[in-house]
Amino acid sequence: MHILWGILIILAGLFMLVSSILKSSFVVYRVLVGRAKILWGKHVHIFFNIVGAIVIVFGILVLIGII
Repeated sequence: MHILWGILIILAGLFMLVSSILKSSFVVYRVLVGRAKILWGKHVHIFFNIVGAIVIVFGILVLIGII
């Protein structure tokens, strides 16, 4: 079960990271950006870069069974 959850978390982090790098116009990412822009302003894409990387690391830790 750790493998499944780890892979899903990594995919979510990868989605955030890639979408923020490309400044995607995908509907799900636009909704996330719209909500986060209230707090982060013009730095919202940098925020999603950092959060995406952190989520990927967390997913790797879940995948290998540390968490």
